[in-house]
Amino acid sequence: MGTPQVAAATLEKLTLGPDPVVGVVTQPDRPAGRGQQISPSPVKKVATARCIPLLAPEKIRTPEFLAELKQWQPEVIVVVAYGRILPRSILELAPRGCLNVHYSLLPKYRGAAPVAWTIINGDTEGGVTTMKLVEQMDAGAIYLQQAVPLASDETAGSLQAKLAPLGARLLLETLRRLKEGSLVPREQDASAATLAPMLKKEDGLIDWTRPAIEIERRVRGLDPWPGSFTHARGKLLKVHRARLIDCELTGSPGEVVRADSAGLWIATASGVMELVEVQLENKKRMAGAEFIKGARLEAGDRLD
Repeated sequence: MGTPQVAAATLEKLTLGPDPVVGVVTQPDRPAGRGQQISPSPVKKVATARCIPLLAPEKIRTPEFLAELKQWQPEVIVVVAYGRILPRSILELAPRGCLNVHYSLLPKYRGAAPVAWTIINGDTEGGVTTMKLVEQMDAGAIYLQQAVPLASDETAGSLQAKLAPLGARLLLETLRRLKEGSLVPREQDASAATLAPMLKKEDGLIDWTRPAIEIERRVRGLDPWPGSFTHARGKLLKVHRARLIDCELTGSPGEVVRADSAGLWIATASGVMELVEVQLENKKRMAGAEFIKGARLEAGDRLD
């Protein structure tokens, strides 16, 4: 059971493993892309190409859907970013339950956006956990975990790209050891749990009254989605890359303190940040120094 590309990559690995994938469940076709054309999920594309039986129900809490799942007689249900909360009737359907791949080192970052919050909060490592799904969100017993170090310029996109193949390998190892009976799950320490809530588009609005180090992490943590943005002279300005500047310049939050060939520097509540790569609404991405030429920004101007 899964929907986005990370789940599709996991499904590909499962099809190459020793156990048959008896069926796939994914979200129904949705509008996607700039043209909002109705498109199948990445998981559906893989299942179709591999001729694996497929279900894409609008509702999963129906007797009809449960009956279709039971016909497959699954021994275990693998869940990777499916996008819906599973009821107990599904959690308890397979003899070995539902096995989830979660992209954090649980109990850290329970929730929908663990990769983004790992970066936003300034962690030095991320990781993958395989666990048994229970009714409480991401609270099930842990099977296996593996950590990875974060690069100083890590984005949510680059970290997810690292974790996807790692998660698939960890999943296959979990399945193998479950079959052998050599895997003993361990309960999570609920007192150490932290949350990684779902992100919204408005979360990308840069708050210049925050310290530069926090803003820089958010720019990386929200890349590629929902992305970070501010406003320059009333127009939306996306910020694709930013970096901290060690300098003695100061200004009020959001004030342009330098705008020349060296770059576009903005003051924050604490410290200065360079906007390395930006994109004005309806324009192409460009270096901050190039953007200055057309926007005619000067020191003393303000980003809202």
